[in-house]
Amino acid sequence: MRMAYDVFETPMGWMGVVASDRGLRRTTLPQPSPDVCIPMLGPEVEDATPSPQRFHGLKTRLTRYFESEEVTFDEETIDVEDASPFMRAAWEACRRIPSGETRSYKWLAAQAGKPQAPRAAGQSMARNRLPIIVPCHRVVASDGSLRGFGKGSSQLGLKQRLLDLESRPQ
Repeated sequence: MRMAYDVFETPMGWMGVVASDRGLRRTTLPQPSPDVCIPMLGPEVEDATPSPQRFHGLKTRLTRYFESEEVTFDEETIDVEDASPFMRAAWEACRRIPSGETRSYKWLAAQAGKPQAPRAAGQSMARNRLPIIVPCHRVVASDGSLRGFGKGSSQLGLKQRLLDLESRPQ
């Protein structure tokens, strides 16, 4: 399986992406520099070829997204076959949450087929390797409060910024 990657600048910072022939495998959240992104892409990037052209459309949509334009990432094929069935189901359910809206971990668990497993849904979001594409920032606690994002609670400010970005009038 051939792997490709790129690191590029967006209005919110640098992002990295890596993909197989089947689809996106990993994205990073915006980072302060390109050097931070590469290790975050994981070991797959070591055998990947730099391929800026491969990601041209995605980069354009991400830039527009961070400029508060209404864009979707629905058409972006993802390659997550190595994840557990529940995780894949949770990620797919998360992708169906409309921009500018939120859903609870309990809702996500039910959509993924395990209504009694909101903590497992939370773990699926914590292990989400495709942030923004799988918009885990749209998943909140049942009381509407923000919970873990990125590396735990240290990224809650970014989670709020992404939610604010999506809720601005177009």
